[in-house]
Amino acid sequence: QVKLAESGGGLVQAGDSLRLSCAASGRTFRTDTMAWFRQAPGKEREYVAALSWTGGRIYYADSVKGRFTISTDNAKNTVYLQMNSLKPEDTALYYCATKQFGEREYAYWGQGTQVTVSS
Repeated sequence: QVKLAESGGGLVQAGDSLRLSCAASGRTFRTDTMAWFRQAPGKEREYVAALSWTGGRIYYADSVKGRFTISTDNAKNTVYLQMNSLKPEDTALYYCATKQFGEREYAYWGQGTQVTVSS
């Protein structure tokens, strides 16, 4: 069992930055994949960024490349999403999720943290 807790969301203006955090507890492995997803009202969930605890297998959606950075602090069992140059279209509920290496589906999800970017 893994528990994930996101934090760091908020209301910002276009062009601002935010850093989201996802603290993981429970049974985690260095080869697990940690990911950030987001979902805006009326839209499908979007896969934003992912990496393994070892720092490998990094992925970014085209919509955030060059603006968002995913990273880990293994000592704190925490994954971060640094979001720069935020746009109104980045407004969404951001979720952290994890899956074991080789699994297709993300088995554990956090409750989400809201990011709202005003123009």
